[in-house]
Parts: sequence; C-alpha cells; structure tokens
Amino acid sequence: MDSDRRDHLPGSSQAVYAISVAAELAGVGVQTLRLYEQHGLVTPARSAGGTRRYSGDDLARLERIVALVSQGINLAGIARILELEDANTALTAERDRLRARHEANVSGDGRAAEAKPKVRDRQA
Repeated sequence: MDSDRRDHLPGSSQAVYAISVAAELAGVGVQTLRLYEQHGLVTPARSAGGTRRYSGDDLARLERIVALVSQGINLAGIARILELEDANTALTAERDRLRARHEANVSGDGRAAEAKPKVRDRQA
C-alpha cells in the first residue's frame, strides 16, 4: 500500500474496512488475507454479524507482511518477526514510561535529587 492511500485512511484503530477493501488496499487477494488470519499474522475485528473488519493498524501490519513475503520469508518466519517486533514496541513503550517517571521523580520533585548527597554525607 502506498503512503498516498494510507494518508486518507480513518483512525488507525477504527475497524471499518471489509475484507474485499482491505485486500485491495493491501494488494493481495481475499483468500490471502484469510490465510494470514489462519496463521495468526493479522486478527481483524468482527462486526456483530461476524464479518471481518480491518483497521488502519491492520492495513499497516498487512503492508509489513506483504513486504516480508516479497523478501521470500515464509509465514512461520513472518509470524516470529512480527511477534518480536510487537514485543520490541511494547518494551520500548515501557522503557519510555519508566524513563519519564524517573525524570519526573529526580528533576520535577527536587527532593529525590537532594536526598542522594545527604545519604552519601552520612556514609562518609
């Protein structure tokens, strides 16, 4: 999917695309999307009637899958790559959250920064 098409997509987490539209946007067939779902590579939301609904996030993931397939990586390999990328994203977010909390404790509070020299003075 090219970036021009992606720029016009609704909210990234909003599941609005039917399978035929998602397949066209991703440049693959409907059966290919079903195969990717069977292998756990993408998990579209379901409407009340049970039809698949793809989000902008799903389309971005499909773009990544299509790129990996074009590099000759099999579906099991793609599943592992996506799993590791998802874990890396989660870890990066957690690191950023902890860093922000640490910086707020040290610089925003002031007391934490002042307490360290006092403890060192007592140990000397």
